[in-house]
Amino acid sequence: MQTWSPKPEIIAMHAYICTTCGTQYERSADPPVSCAICDDERQYIGAGGQRWTTVAALRASHFTTWRQKEPGLIGLGTSPGFGIGQRALLVRTPAGNILWDCISLLDQSTVEAIRALGGLAGIAISHPHYYTTMVDWAEAFDCPIHLHEADRQWQMRRSPHIQCWGGDTKPLLDGLTLIRAGGHYPGGTVLHWGDGADGKGALLTGDILQVVPSGWVSFMWSFPNFIPLSAGSVRRVAAAVAPYRFDRIYGAFFGRVVPTDAAAIAARSAERYVASLQTERE
Repeated sequence: MQTWSPKPEIIAMHAYICTTCGTQYERSADPPVSCAICDDERQYIGAGGQRWTTVAALRASHFTTWRQKEPGLIGLGTSPGFGIGQRALLVRTPAGNILWDCISLLDQSTVEAIRALGGLAGIAISHPHYYTTMVDWAEAFDCPIHLHEADRQWQMRRSPHIQCWGGDTKPLLDGLTLIRAGGHYPGGTVLHWGDGADGKGALLTGDILQVVPSGWVSFMWSFPNFIPLSAGSVRRVAAAVAPYRFDRIYGAFFGRVVPTDAAAIAARSAERYVASLQTERE
């Protein structure tokens, strides 16, 4: 009896997702050997070793949570927690919507809800730890992904939707500007939203300026491994955002917000950090 086997082109291919950081890779029949994002010293391999999942598996075990943060700003998270645990932010403007940062889970209910709100005019991401399934999101909404070219090497899944930009700033829609601040990654980016915080301006910072429980912000080369940034790097991050007017900062996680006087707090946080690096303690 002749044995039938499927042709190579119809063997199931998955865009595998690292369970530790949530990064999605190119489609393949087998998972990658390792995750380059987690092999880097800014991240880590989980205690159970390198593990992978798929979008289909995530959809079966997780769901998206929505939280209104302020008028024109909605937070999207994943429950139960997955990967690093960040949430994305949907910024709504009269000229269109921008998804700031990204989460690995994208289900049909989320696609339909965002389409009902006008879809996406673009996606912008602070740094590679939050690239996750950005290509799936861009394909679902047929929109560009704006990433800084300094972090090009960390794009683990290629797509014509990815538009790398250079320099220090990139205007998006009216009132939205991407700012290269560096620090955590060479292309580390924050988003200035001029209409945020009741017109006083808001800064969406991901991990580049990490909002900490005290209500201040901090800076790190590696957060999970507690490797600090240099004084010079911290000064450059602070200098990059100093020209902009903002009263509020939204960090990378639900509940991590500097609600008011954020520009002054960011400046004082940088000064405190640099001073601490230069202080000998027993």
